[in-house]
Amino acid sequence: MPPAATPLSERVRAWEEEFHWDLATPSYPALRVDTEPDSPYRTPFQRDRDRIVHSKAFRRLKHKTQVFVAPEGDHYRTRLTHTLEACGISRTVARALGLNEDLTEAIGLGHDLGHPPFGHIGEEVLDEALTEQGRGFRHNEHSLRIVESLERDGSGLNLTEQVRDGILNHTGSDRPATLEGRVVKIVDRIAYINHDIDDALRAGILADGDLPAAQIELLGPTGSDRISTLVADMIDSSLAAGDIVQGEETGGAMLRLRKFMFDRVYLGPEARSEQERVRTALRSLFDHYLAHPEEVPVLDPDADELQRVTDYLAGMTDRFAIATFKDLALPEESRL
Repeated sequence: MPPAATPLSERVRAWEEEFHWDLATPSYPALRVDTEPDSPYRTPFQRDRDRIVHSKAFRRLKHKTQVFVAPEGDHYRTRLTHTLEACGISRTVARALGLNEDLTEAIGLGHDLGHPPFGHIGEEVLDEALTEQGRGFRHNEHSLRIVESLERDGSGLNLTEQVRDGILNHTGSDRPATLEGRVVKIVDRIAYINHDIDDALRAGILADGDLPAAQIELLGPTGSDRISTLVADMIDSSLAAGDIVQGEETGGAMLRLRKFMFDRVYLGPEARSEQERVRTALRSLFDHYLAHPEEVPVLDPDADELQRVTDYLAGMTDRFAIATFKDLALPEESRL
């Protein structure tokens, strides 16, 4: 009998039982808020992956800042390229550990859907504005809101529980419930620290000699070397611990390198030189739309006005936010 004659769910269950780590997340049953029949051709997590990739929020990531606002060069990372790099590394780790690659991939592709325009500064400004209103903003929480309430004209993507958990907890103090989610949480940092070093060197913000010598000596002189070191350490340490962890020495070096990047690049003088322009633009948009909620598209009919403004601003790309601010702030004749 050809394999295709056996239902996909039976074949996947048998394969996972034989080849997966016993701590891996099984593909079946699908745990969704709204029950759906299983696909005859895709596992539940593959369906989640496809829904994320075909979402509007995913497509907008190509025009959202990773580090540099509206960069001039063609080779700087965006949220989309970061997402793809993090996803690829996560799948490597998941395969090496015998975890569920489909689940890992879906979490990796969806984890940054909720990032607002203008990178770290944009999130900071939006959080400050909302804190004044008694709320706050975290991109991981907004990523979950997108897949649950905003996509598909407000009906959401009906993703599985495990993917939603991984998206929500890929950052912050709470640990993802699955090992696959924990892989993405660590790899997210591995990816962005190393590719952001590459972008900062390309932009002239850093020189090779600026990088902390002890961490570079331990992890490697190039981004590829550092990622290979960190991935190998993560795999070996996780197998020994029966959980997703990093070795103390290597993980500590990565955290110190991360702190260096926040001090020198993410929140450093060059980034801060753009801060006031970003702050002015995004805060002006926030105040304008809060005063004129009738101009905000209704993405979620159940949301109040403040949430509708938040949804609209967080969904903007860098260039759309800049163009919208110009339309509001500049006299018509100065835009000709």
